[in-house]
Amino acid sequence: MPATIVVVCTANICRSPMAAALLQHALAGQPEPLHSLQVISAGVAGRHGEPISENSVTALKKVGLNISGHVSQPLTQPMLDVALAVLCMTESHRAMIQLQSELPPKNLFLFREFMPQRGDKEIPDPFGGPLKLYEACRDEMVEAIPSLLTHLKTLVPAK
Repeated sequence: MPATIVVVCTANICRSPMAAALLQHALAGQPEPLHSLQVISAGVAGRHGEPISENSVTALKKVGLNISGHVSQPLTQPMLDVALAVLCMTESHRAMIQLQSELPPKNLFLFREFMPQRGDKEIPDPFGGPLKLYEACRDEMVEAIPSLLTHLKTLVPAK
C-alpha cells in the first residue's frame, strides 16, 4: 500500500480537498518514491458525504484540476495511524488533532510550515466568501508546495 498524506481542514469541503488535489498533482510530476504517495483529505469537524463548495471547484478548475466529485469525510484515528504526514490548514486544527487523537501523529504539520519566509503559515477558511477568497487560498497552497515537497522527501525512505 502506498504511503498516505492526510490533508486536514475543518469540514473537508473547501481547503483540504483543494490542497489535497494540488499536492497530488505536484507529486505526480515527482520521481519515486514521492510519485507514489497518495493524498487524501478529511475534516476535524467533517461529516460524511457533504458536497464540496462550488467556489473550491471553480478555483481549481481555473488551474486545470477537477475536484467536483469530492465528498467530505471526518478525520479518523485509522487515517492518522497510517499517515506518513498529516498537513493542517491552521494551528487550531493541529491542536484539535493532538487533543482528540489516541496517538497523535508524529509528522503533524501546517501545510505552509516549511515556507522559507516569515509570514502567515496558516491558510484562512474561505467558506461562504467570494471566489476571490478561494483563489487566494489556492494560491497560498500552490506557493507552499515546493517547500512541502522538499520536506516530504526527508520523510520517505529512498528505494
